Amino acid sequence: MKKLVLALALLVAAAAIGRNAWADPIELQWWHAMTAVNADRINKIASDFNAAQSDYKVTPVFKGSYAETMTAAIAAYRAGNAPDIVQVFEVGTATMMAAKGAIKPVYQLMADAGEKFDPDAYLAAVTGYYSTPDGKMLSFPFNSSTPVLYWNKEAFKKAGLDPAKAPATWPEMFDAAKKLRAAGQTCGFTTAWVSWVQIENFSAWHNLSIGTEANGLGGFDTVLQFNNPTVTRHVANLAEAQKDKSFDYGGRTTEPEAKFTSGDCGMIMDSSAAYGLFKNTAKFEWGVGKLPYYPDVAGAPQNSIIGGASLWVMAGKKPEQYKGIAKFFTYLSGTPVQQWWHEQTGYLPITKAAYEATKASGFYDKNPGTDIAILQMTGKPPTDNSRGLRFGNMVQLRDIIAEDLEGTFSGKMEAKAALDDAVSRGNTLLRQFQKNVQ
Repeated sequence: MKKLVLALALLVAAAAIGRNAWADPIELQWWHAMTAVNADRINKIASDFNAAQSDYKVTPVFKGSYAETMTAAIAAYRAGNAPDIVQVFEVGTATMMAAKGAIKPVYQLMADAGEKFDPDAYLAAVTGYYSTPDGKMLSFPFNSSTPVLYWNKEAFKKAGLDPAKAPATWPEMFDAAKKLRAAGQTCGFTTAWVSWVQIENFSAWHNLSIGTEANGLGGFDTVLQFNNPTVTRHVANLAEAQKDKSFDYGGRTTEPEAKFTSGDCGMIMDSSAAYGLFKNTAKFEWGVGKLPYYPDVAGAPQNSIIGGASLWVMAGKKPEQYKGIAKFFTYLSGTPVQQWWHEQTGYLPITKAAYEATKASGFYDKNPGTDIAILQMTGKPPTDNSRGLRFGNMVQLRDIIAEDLEGTFSGKMEAKAALDDAVSRGNTLLRQFQKNVQ
């Protein structure tokens, strides 16, 4: 009888403390698109979280490219076996929002789980991209980057330019590029991610609207309008510079990076997350600066907008699974984790505390330029033109923009005609998307 009473007492005690020591942890699948060293870093984050507690086990699963990962998650949801968490690139935000019933908003997740969650603790320029107009976060920011300017200090010195100073304005940029060419550089400057950098971020940096309804953040009935005089002038200037290789177009995504690391181009505009790549591959001294701007444009420079991806929580899970996801997001938000992620990858820290901790540690002093992305994004409060963008069919839209820009750079189209065409075809895509989600 005494043994029976003791056994019952042990069971009651175990129930009182929640999950007991003999229960298997609840597994949470995290589908992602990270490769190589960044995949290793994701595995470390999950492993460290798993080691810090015993109730939950986060299992990262690589599912291919960003587009493949998002497509696989939506298909899995329809089949009834969706992952718990999925990493989706920023241009997939509208698609995820339109997948009605397929996602659980992060603000709701954290509230239901009783986890401490203050949106004001995060960088506004980051969270605005993934939030409703009234500030409710739909997905959890994870790997966020923004474009910056990299320059070859040795090439600058050879060209008689100040190697310690990047061009601040576009007139200075074009002038420096001509001097680099005169000094023997194969090209003055190039750009990666041509739509993201030269249209989307160029517009935000100059406080210009890309589309109505706050660049789509206010509704899917947005209409593109980046074919304005300032963007037209800029594209025409790039096309003119292409003629003497002051500017040299090298591809739609990361292909132009080789032009910089090889030493051919003296400057490149690229993601802040390219920092690690250039650190490991460039055989010359280089620096990081802010994006150039046109000084005659009122309000410039404003702030740049992010790229990268966020974490979406899939619908249809059990309360205990959601509680585990919420605890994992709290862990991800922790200053030590964010500081480590930022310093290791070049992606932005998503919280103000992580940025301040990184600054206090002396990391920015020891690694000059690693704070440029944050300063560029937080120098001014974001406007409706610079909070971000949320357009449907964004992958296809970027291809249209790149195609028309290529026509201009090759001399086949005038800048205005190219931008008008991109806006026209892009608006057709937006109306198709809007019709499908209504």
